[in-house]
Amino acid sequence: MREQAWQRVRSSGQRRGGRRRAAAAMVVGVMTVGVLASPAASAAPRPGTVQQGLNALLHSDGLPAALASVTDRAGHTRTYTAGVGDLATGSKVPRDGQVRIGSNTKTFTAVVVLQLVGEGKIRLDAPVDTYLPGLVRGEGIDGRHITVRQLLQHTSGLPNYSNYLGDDVRYFAPRELLGIALQHRADFDPGEGWKYSNTNYVLAGLIVEKVTRHPLSREMDRRIIKRIGLHHTYFPAPGDATIREAHPKGYYRDSADAPLVDVTEIDPSWGWAAGQLVSTDSDLNRFFTALLSGDLLQEAQLTQMRTGTEPADATFGPGARYGLGLVSKPLPCGGLYWGHGGSFPGYETRGGATDDGRAANIAVTMQLTDEAARQRVDHVVDTALCR
Repeated sequence: MREQAWQRVRSSGQRRGGRRRAAAAMVVGVMTVGVLASPAASAAPRPGTVQQGLNALLHSDGLPAALASVTDRAGHTRTYTAGVGDLATGSKVPRDGQVRIGSNTKTFTAVVVLQLVGEGKIRLDAPVDTYLPGLVRGEGIDGRHITVRQLLQHTSGLPNYSNYLGDDVRYFAPRELLGIALQHRADFDPGEGWKYSNTNYVLAGLIVEKVTRHPLSREMDRRIIKRIGLHHTYFPAPGDATIREAHPKGYYRDSADAPLVDVTEIDPSWGWAAGQLVSTDSDLNRFFTALLSGDLLQEAQLTQMRTGTEPADATFGPGARYGLGLVSKPLPCGGLYWGHGGSFPGYETRGGATDDGRAANIAVTMQLTDEAARQRVDHVVDTALCR
């Protein structure tokens, strides 16, 4: 996909106990934002355009399933499904089912960091060494010269550990992921460029844990998930390869003519603060709406998140810009939507929210590797937000 965080699924096979095994595919950010809405809300106008778009995705790209949640300016929400939830049984796609949301997790991590900034416990322009002294050292890498802000904005120059993961599918501790990155030379000096790297968010998560003395998962749950009522969002526990609630199966294939492989059950720890969360379309909408509405951050920190953005066209598409864990992207009908998005073995999410209350989030049950396919999913998002 456009974001080059984890660009490939390396292999697939059998897990112990007969579970499917997929090798690390990097958590990739994709634009996704949402608006406060309930899946049970009344129907939005012209629902057929979105449904037709989902149906077309299945036809053109051979996707097993697609799901969507769309909210209009009045707060009315409609959910959509297309395809088959389980190819083995032929079961229906669960409406608003859970999926692995990949790099949408980065925005959650950034929100926690910025909440701690607002509380005076972290300084955006403080060096990483202030919180993790001596930990970040390597060829061209020095934590005394990399700031927290540069981590959140991908301007640190830190190499992306996911580019160097082997074919192992197992539990990865966060510091192990960092250690993999530090074996490689920096991509550029801090502040001298922009390059998407999951290593930045692993470090951000480690800073949260050092400052709060609590697991990152606990802080996300307390500060975000419970606070705004994301009832179907959670950070999987170590070793948990399952998806808790009703969900469509996620699939992978090596090539266009290869068979689809069920990769639903996979240890997501290689994503950690950069991509481990499980959620639903409607919960993502609720999260991003609460964020843009100021329900999660003080005004100063939300402003920081959205200003001073860096061009991110090569990763997120034409006109995209990257803030502090938040992406803006222009709409064909005018204006912007804000979000992030995610790609994960078996799933890909796209979507966005506007400042005037429109929101849409779409998930498909296969990680996309073809640029044309990604553009077609983006087109459905644009259609949903511009109708």
